[in-house]
Amino acid sequence: MSTLVLDNGAYFAKIGYSHEKVSVIPNCQFRSKTSRLKTFTANQLDEIKDPSGLFYILPFQKGYLVNWDVQRKVWDHLFGKEMFKVDFADTNIVITEPYFNFSSIQESMNEILFEDYQFQSVLRVNAGSLSAHRYFHENNSELCCIVVDSGFSSTHIVPYCRGRKMKEGICRINVGGKLLTNHLKEIISYRQLHVMDETYVINQVKEDVCYVSQDFYKDMEISQLKGEDNTVVTEYVLPDFSSIKKGFCKPREEMNFTGKYKTGEQVLRLTNERFAVPEMLFHPSDIGIQEMGIPEALVHSINNMPEEMQPHFYKNIVLTGGSALFPGYRDRVYKEVRALAPVEYEVSVVLPLNPVCYPWEGGKLLAENPDFEELVVTREDYEENGHYVCEEKFDV
Repeated sequence: MSTLVLDNGAYFAKIGYSHEKVSVIPNCQFRSKTSRLKTFTANQLDEIKDPSGLFYILPFQKGYLVNWDVQRKVWDHLFGKEMFKVDFADTNIVITEPYFNFSSIQESMNEILFEDYQFQSVLRVNAGSLSAHRYFHENNSELCCIVVDSGFSSTHIVPYCRGRKMKEGICRINVGGKLLTNHLKEIISYRQLHVMDETYVINQVKEDVCYVSQDFYKDMEISQLKGEDNTVVTEYVLPDFSSIKKGFCKPREEMNFTGKYKTGEQVLRLTNERFAVPEMLFHPSDIGIQEMGIPEALVHSINNMPEEMQPHFYKNIVLTGGSALFPGYRDRVYKEVRALAPVEYEVSVVLPLNPVCYPWEGGKLLAENPDFEELVVTREDYEENGHYVCEEKFDV
């Protein structure tokens, strides 16, 4: 029997059979400015010739699954013949869900997976638990780790000991990729060009040009210098979706410090927004969100753990999620946690090669685990005992 692993994120679904490679696919629907009436689902995004003014229809709001119509359409597309051709009668599914998920959402998910799709067995689990499983698999001498999962809607910090999550240490910061992109849209719209409708394009700009500063005030000073001395400034050529399909940064030697550009080229000049946007992960209060940044929340979470465990958490900090891809992110987390942690404790921060798919890889390992059958709920079990058996078995 094959097992499908689905890390069902609020923006990307990471999906694949446990014996195959992972695919990263948008977990949403789109409408384009040019064809308002047609709805595109998941990876059909590639069919849209002009993704400017793209309108997103998301199944998740604030990290929770609220729009089942959209989610069903995305799943129909993923499980259907053009994607994974799932034979439900012969397939188990490992699927992720948020921390402290509402029981009404859990029950709807059980019903859809068991009754509508008719999977043979289901395992509902948090993405962080899969990341921890992957980490302990590679570092089997370690007893504890703390996972920082910086996703689309929020960032979660979750300590694990011997594979079990320590609920009293879980922290949620309401800053994620969506907020960073929206903030960048506002800054650019205020300073240069109205881009409030251009979520797709500006998300790409964020991924291409933003980085985490190691010294915020020093970078701020550099970004105010004139001409060649300003090493922060970059010029980003926006796509027009006819001759330029994808935006790109100009090489430094081609940058124009006089402010005159080739006709037909739309260029954004980006200076301090390059590092001021990811800074919100470290100081949410910069934009009025009265919450701790990631390093403070990490230390706060570890301080809630029994004292004898604390040194183990400090030396096993694991970074996952899309925001972990910002250049400088790992170094900054290390630097700030090191400054806050007791001197006698060792601090080690691990950034996996692929922080976006790290939980999926944990799910793949779990599916191949000899004890896998003891973790799942079978359809037979569910038909006999209903939601109660899922509540008992899944620690989410």
